[in-house]
Amino acid sequence: MPIAFIDLAAQQARIRSKLDSAIARVLDEGAYIMGAQVKELEDKLADFCGAKHCLTCANGTDALQLALMALKVGPNDAVFVPSFTFAATAEVVPYVNATPVFVDCLPDTFNMDPASLKRAIVFAREKGLRPACVIPVDLFGLPADYDSIIEIARENGMTTIGDSAQGFGGQYKGRMVGSIADITTTSFFPAKPLGCYGDGGALFTDDESLADHIESLRVHGKGQHKYDNERIGMNSRLDTLQAAILIEKLAIYPEEIVSRQKVAEIYNAGLSADFTVPETPDGLKSVWAQYTLTMASEADRASLQARARDAGVPTAIYYPLPLHQQKAYRAFPADPEGLPVSEDIATRVVSLPMHAYLDEQTQEKIIAAVTR
Repeated sequence: MPIAFIDLAAQQARIRSKLDSAIARVLDEGAYIMGAQVKELEDKLADFCGAKHCLTCANGTDALQLALMALKVGPNDAVFVPSFTFAATAEVVPYVNATPVFVDCLPDTFNMDPASLKRAIVFAREKGLRPACVIPVDLFGLPADYDSIIEIARENGMTTIGDSAQGFGGQYKGRMVGSIADITTTSFFPAKPLGCYGDGGALFTDDESLADHIESLRVHGKGQHKYDNERIGMNSRLDTLQAAILIEKLAIYPEEIVSRQKVAEIYNAGLSADFTVPETPDGLKSVWAQYTLTMASEADRASLQARARDAGVPTAIYYPLPLHQQKAYRAFPADPEGLPVSEDIATRVVSLPMHAYLDEQTQEKIIAAVTR
């Protein structure tokens, strides 16, 4: 059998009967948009992470845009984003006519570098921009350095949006992601640690006024009813079918997080003698959206991928080109000292299969293939 990079079929087999029943209930009830399961899911997600409010939406990118809109970020505002991440984090900033400013990452966790953020803030002010918001990303499932970043944000009159598309379920010094930043967003794209069978997203906040604003924005800016529009909004609602699926997946998610940690520990034990394995700082817990090695060079990475391919082991590179080097984003400002760490690790990182249903025998095969 081929090795799956992310095995969604194994998870589905475990809960297939519950999924069938949940889907059938939605079909029987016929409320396909904003049905009862949507509110049920939102309540369960909020309870899971300790946030006061959860609002679902159509996808993780919309979640980020809704957050910026709710915070009234706009023209002449600077929004600080990491360059070593997926494009969604940055692309929503021009949507609201604000300016993304790129920040470097740390060489060990790959998350946003607070020192680089400080330099970027000074640079943005020199360019005549108002520092408005910072969006740290919980890359590969590991929470960002929230204490440092939120302190810098507050010192500069900024808000913080935690982009936890990959990290929902992670823990930071006793707090669950979703209950730390002013607003936290996540994605339910199928490949995420907690994914649905289509697109989906959510926002979390403890601020009731922000929650009310997001509730309006996601349904065309509605007021007391959908034909009373108080503001310019968007159409971004989670389908009831996806909510029903996520309810069943959330029920087993805590067990899956434990399983992911065991998979990571087996990888670390088998690979640490030959490669630089992922680091988890004290007090943090990752949900291991990806298991990513750092190779000594780009050539070494290519060699590992060739060995893996010959053994039938899939690999992936997240991400081969930092955002500030991509055509769509080259014109935007960045840390004036450059982003050397992002540029370096993009040439050396490689990810191995990671999911909650990866058995030890398959892991041994993977480890043997890449270390051969």
